[in-house]
Amino acid sequence: MSTKYVIGVDIGTTSTKSVLFTAKGSIVSSHGIEYPLHSPSPAIAEQDPDEIFEAVLGTIGQAISKSNANPSDILCVSFSSAMHSVIAVDRDGTPISKCITWADNRSAKWTAKIKEEWNGHDIYLRTGTPIHPMSPLSKLTWLRHDEKELFDRTYKFISIKEYVFFKLFGRYVIDYSIASATGLFNLQQLQWDEEALKVAGVTADRLSELVPTTYKLTGLDKGYAARMQLPAETPFIVGASDGVLSNLGVNAIEPGVVAVTIGTSGAIRAVTDKPVTDPKGRIFCYALTENHWVIGGPVNNGGMIFRWVRDQIGTAEAAEAKRLGIDPYELLTDLASKVKAGSDGLIFHPYLAGERAPLWDANARGSFFGLGLHHKKEHLIRAALEGVIYNLYSVLMALEELTGKPKKIQATGGFARSELWRQMMADIFDQELHVPESIESSCLGAVILGLYSLGEVDSLDVVAEMVGGSHFHLPNKQNAEIYSELMRIYIRVSRLLTEEYANITAFQQKWV
Repeated sequence: MSTKYVIGVDIGTTSTKSVLFTAKGSIVSSHGIEYPLHSPSPAIAEQDPDEIFEAVLGTIGQAISKSNANPSDILCVSFSSAMHSVIAVDRDGTPISKCITWADNRSAKWTAKIKEEWNGHDIYLRTGTPIHPMSPLSKLTWLRHDEKELFDRTYKFISIKEYVFFKLFGRYVIDYSIASATGLFNLQQLQWDEEALKVAGVTADRLSELVPTTYKLTGLDKGYAARMQLPAETPFIVGASDGVLSNLGVNAIEPGVVAVTIGTSGAIRAVTDKPVTDPKGRIFCYALTENHWVIGGPVNNGGMIFRWVRDQIGTAEAAEAKRLGIDPYELLTDLASKVKAGSDGLIFHPYLAGERAPLWDANARGSFFGLGLHHKKEHLIRAALEGVIYNLYSVLMALEELTGKPKKIQATGGFARSELWRQMMADIFDQELHVPESIESSCLGAVILGLYSLGEVDSLDVVAEMVGGSHFHLPNKQNAEIYSELMRIYIRVSRLLTEEYANITAFQQKWV
């Protein structure tokens, strides 16, 4: 019997990756293609949709070329995608705008209006997407009022994954998962939310057809099929968003299991069996399937903080690392490890790029608090690393109010390469920390969803057989006690500075 395969495709903000797995979850081959994020001003963050589409075609074709797999043995191609993007297209499906990404901040003024004047909190409670410039609800409202000529010319407003599927199959479909991240989707009704549509100024026919994440498309365009080296009859599974599929891919889908990811940014997510939103508006709720809902919070400031430390504080260590031919982060973490937990009373608020959860405040700014003459470079480095974890823990605290204390923490992302940072998380969270051996979690999650869609597996729980473990940390109780005291100060200071975040942002916009 020939080996069967599945391809998982992850359309990310900075690159697309396609990974060819066996049907048992083993990686056979992969290929990634990067593309730029165009940011001519601080508020703009756009991409070329056709550049991303070409990356999808190219990565699938290259993943197959690098393997010995017979294309006829590929059961399906299943998709993961970044959330919150908006593309305006005309009646022919031609983009008349760039792909406006989650990081675009031009809708900030209209976000404030939705929050303060247009019943934004009630819309959030029904749709699960916090009112923030990242969301398509805010973007469409901005386009409607400030880009009226473009808005009126638009036939449909779609996301990047919808654009890919339209090109491949000639149909506009949006899965419940991507839809649940728009701020326009009623989680209980599984339909577009009427009040949100009115705020955005669109009718349902200007959006795509809603489908489950397990929805299967066939009838692939033969020209594109040939470019991808796939039979035209290969089924494509519409899939879900990258965040919820990452939870699936690290085996964090049981109640009480929390996934923590720190890449460039970061997130904390847990799974419930029904939609859950927060009366205080701190978390998102996105669909994985109709019976699996992922709640949590994304943070802007993850690994990018360590990169900032390297470039602004650790330049000498970076130069020394280059001379020695080693990773500069090794030298920086070694330096930070010489300081005891709590950085001798130095706290860092890591809001260098504003912040999403739990503040949802684009004006938030970073700060060191408690700085004294006794603090040295190594204190600054350690405090910065601790600050990233403090911020994630503040999101977890919001989750705990809704779902209770987690029974297991699964941690992934680039930070997991650092033993110091992993132990820091175990200590600040005061909980056992597991690091699953899952390199391509979103792609693996897409593959499992694809197998489930085709009936090749009976349950998403099959992921437990595909994910191992590589690291395990117990909290140091003395460190946990220190962090618990500092955490209370961390939260109080950020609350006290809320008004001043707006003031310093206004100053920076005027003078910087």
